[in-house]
Amino acid sequence: MPAFRLDTPQGTYDAIVERGSVRRVAEFIPPGSGKVFAVTTEDVWNLHGSLIRADKVLFFSGGETRKRLSEVELLAEEMLAAGADRSSVVIAFGGGIVNDVGGFLAAIFMRGVPVIQVPTTLLAQVDAAVGGKTGVNLVSGKNLLGSFHQPLAVLIDPALLGTLPEREYRSGLYEIIKCGIIRDAKLFRLFDECAPAVLAQEPDAVDHIISEAVRIKAEVVSADEKEGDLRRILNFGHTVGHALEAETQYRRFLHGEAVAFGMRAATALAERTCDLAAAEREAIERVIQRYGPIPSLDGIQASRLASRLSADKKTVQGKVHFVLPTRIGDVKIVSGIEHQLVVESIEAVLA
Repeated sequence: MPAFRLDTPQGTYDAIVERGSVRRVAEFIPPGSGKVFAVTTEDVWNLHGSLIRADKVLFFSGGETRKRLSEVELLAEEMLAAGADRSSVVIAFGGGIVNDVGGFLAAIFMRGVPVIQVPTTLLAQVDAAVGGKTGVNLVSGKNLLGSFHQPLAVLIDPALLGTLPEREYRSGLYEIIKCGIIRDAKLFRLFDECAPAVLAQEPDAVDHIISEAVRIKAEVVSADEKEGDLRRILNFGHTVGHALEAETQYRRFLHGEAVAFGMRAATALAERTCDLAAAEREAIERVIQRYGPIPSLDGIQASRLASRLSADKKTVQGKVHFVLPTRIGDVKIVSGIEHQLVVESIEAVLA
């Protein structure tokens, strides 16, 4: 199975896509390291905890509503009480929220200790665990507190997905569909043409789409670690998607489901402002809906979502930046779009 090299100013490491790789964690702990701390949730530890070794397990309660700075402080206090110091290593072992929280804990504990990312959900394997973004939420918006902290390694074991609920699996698929829309038309076509194999979680299909998504993200992050330019394309669907999550208090939609809605809204906006062909917009709509359903959008108001966009971390000097497809496989970043056009595009999707 492939390993994808990420070469950033912070360091060089591999994202390894390999069944059974979770058992290789010890290989990536530096010689002479101190205590090893696993940040995880009780459900993940009960299912897979026998596969890794740690000196101390730090249980995070999980959920977007608990992805807060206060929770990180509690974990840090627990680390310190268990004898953690600057030689300690953190293993972030769980879904995307655990990868974000565990990575952020490692980034700020004693000004930074190493972290190994071991994602256990599809969304985490193709997105949250790869690229060094870590952080927590504020009431006002998602991931507004955080740091770039590149891991020692990312160990992606597709076999772990066998215990994943179907809804969580589908949520992760939207992030891979995103990769096809922004950078790889061939990957997008695979989702269009091979839905039965993907939805049935046939190993060859699963391993292939994960590898392609990780390859794309590794290329983008290596070229632009801190979102100066190119990496911003990975935010396709996230501007409106994050607004939807915040509007519903992080309780109604999984992250991938919110991104799916955000991609539809961005595609509708692209047809209005970037001359995206109607056939391309229809293809994107068709593929996204094929991998649904997402929860009901009843009661969601376009005007309220649009009003939240200014609080998004991708807003710069008061200007909301959108990643918009110009065709399948290519996008551009656009700012200064008339507010009413944004509202109309969201309304079109809600309808």
